[in-house]
Amino acid sequence: MLHSIAPDPAMLVRYDRPGPRYTSYPTAPHFRSDFGPADFEAFASRSGANGPRRRLALYVHVPFCTHPCFFCGCNRVITRSPERGAGYLRRLHREIDRVSPLFAQREVHQIHFGGGTPNFLRPEQLGALVTSIREQFTVGRHEDVELSIELDPRFLEGQDIAKLADIGFNRVSLGVQDFDAEVQAAVNRFQTVEQTLGAIESCRSAGINSINLDLMYGLPRQTLSGFKRTLDEIVAAHPSRLATYGYAHMPASLKAQRHIRTEELPDSPTRVALLGAAIEVLTAAGYRHIGMDHFALPSDELVVAQDSGSLQRNFMGYTTHGGSDLLGLGMSAISHLGHSFSQNPRDLTAWEANVDAARLPVWRGLILDRDDRLRSQVIEQVMCGGDVDIASVERAHEIDFWSYFASAREKLRPMEQDGLVWVCSSHITASPQGRYFLRAIATCFDRYLERSPGDDSASGFSKLI
Repeated sequence: MLHSIAPDPAMLVRYDRPGPRYTSYPTAPHFRSDFGPADFEAFASRSGANGPRRRLALYVHVPFCTHPCFFCGCNRVITRSPERGAGYLRRLHREIDRVSPLFAQREVHQIHFGGGTPNFLRPEQLGALVTSIREQFTVGRHEDVELSIELDPRFLEGQDIAKLADIGFNRVSLGVQDFDAEVQAAVNRFQTVEQTLGAIESCRSAGINSINLDLMYGLPRQTLSGFKRTLDEIVAAHPSRLATYGYAHMPASLKAQRHIRTEELPDSPTRVALLGAAIEVLTAAGYRHIGMDHFALPSDELVVAQDSGSLQRNFMGYTTHGGSDLLGLGMSAISHLGHSFSQNPRDLTAWEANVDAARLPVWRGLILDRDDRLRSQVIEQVMCGGDVDIASVERAHEIDFWSYFASAREKLRPMEQDGLVWVCSSHITASPQGRYFLRAIATCFDRYLERSPGDDSASGFSKLI
């Protein structure tokens, strides 16, 4: 396993163009409206039917936030009404009632609560939901199941974390972004260092030692000196994992971002310097680069999974259990069952109407054809290990790799000349610098980005760096 080194700033600027994050391939914009509940049921019953049944990961979406963070691109609903949460919970229980019989023989080994702000719900409400999942799905033993939740430290009370630990939560992700007061004012998220460090200490006191922190670079009013202060605070707290996301400014599609003044965003050289600072500080502190903007301590399960080849990338990000299906529950949640993707309605009212009518709330989806499956395997190898095993792809899909991917070979040549990839007859390998450009390498194999001249087919995606 190669360790990453800081990339050349000029190269970061050169490859800083829009592209997918590849939590799926094909990506969600290519899902189709003619995929419906009957297709979902067919894939639920088909997956694993002709061999060992694939294990199951569950994603539960809790969309509510009490305040809008202007940078956020998540699908969320702003409200301060506890009743909105209670009504949503009642429907989540109904969705579980409807969907769980389709997976009666599938073992659940991973459950993740994302948002929005999952701790908009009280621990007692979350506990009842976990109990319902355990009663209606085949869930492994407590010590064998990864039960994780995203938390906003600003809205934790008293013994909340201790109660979550009692429920069985053993992994926590905390949003930070940046501790600088000017940045927080610009993005409407005010969070003190003390709130964050207090949440970390509460987690550890409750026995939750797997802690991830989310940072963000490229935010308005962000400076190199201010971001370095945040990085120093974070490193001192010693979380097991870190994500340093690049802010994607897309106000045309994300209304909250219209509150951000474009002239206050860092210019490209500063944005690159911010990423460079994160790379320098985190690697010096002993964190290993997993891929893209994710880092983990050498003892973390992500590193162990990457070294063993079991790392997987899906809509929950990097996960430690390869070969699993994903079932999404709640508004906008995405499922990946066998050779299919499906998504629940992104609109809360539409999701509620489907659940109230006892229908599977499937809005759109996609059945992967042979080419999709082939390219998906290649892209996942790039994203999870920075290496494509050409022989394994040829065996799995009965192709001659370079004949099939002749156009990809041409796209890789500039990256090869820049020292980002090493290409030989048996492997395509990201160099230590190239590990920061995995998304750019993956785009070489993306058929959906191949459009007619002048069509900026990646314009709806965030920038690669």
